[in-house]
Amino acid sequence: MSSSSKVYTLSQVSQHNSPHDCWIVVHGKVYDVTKFLLDHPGGDDVILSATGKDATSDFEDIGHSSTAVAMMDEFFVGHINQSTIPEKTEYTPPKQPHYNQDKTKEFVVRLLQLLVPLVILGVAVGIRFYTKSASA
Repeated sequence: MSSSSKVYTLSQVSQHNSPHDCWIVVHGKVYDVTKFLLDHPGGDDVILSATGKDATSDFEDIGHSSTAVAMMDEFFVGHINQSTIPEKTEYTPPKQPHYNQDKTKEFVVRLLQLLVPLVILGVAVGIRFYTKSASA
């Protein structure tokens, strides 16, 4: 790898996104991995999904072996112009409506919906038991 290697923009690299011409960006370096697509243990679709972006985090998340990292030197074609890679944006969850933790009123209504029929049933059974034993 020479110190006068070519510098590419992300736009230039992202044009190489097919099984017949596939370039990826990992750790600020550009690699032409077209010849390796069929040999990649994870399949060619994994590499093809990493085109057009900085694939460093994808590459690191998998935990490639030192042998795999060493193999990359033969596919090196240049460096990426870091200013052409968009900054990562933090995920901001959508605003949720305010959650009312005071559900006392709803709790009382639900409790009454359960207890009132039970009380009525208990009274009916009690009356039936009382009237049956009183007449015996």
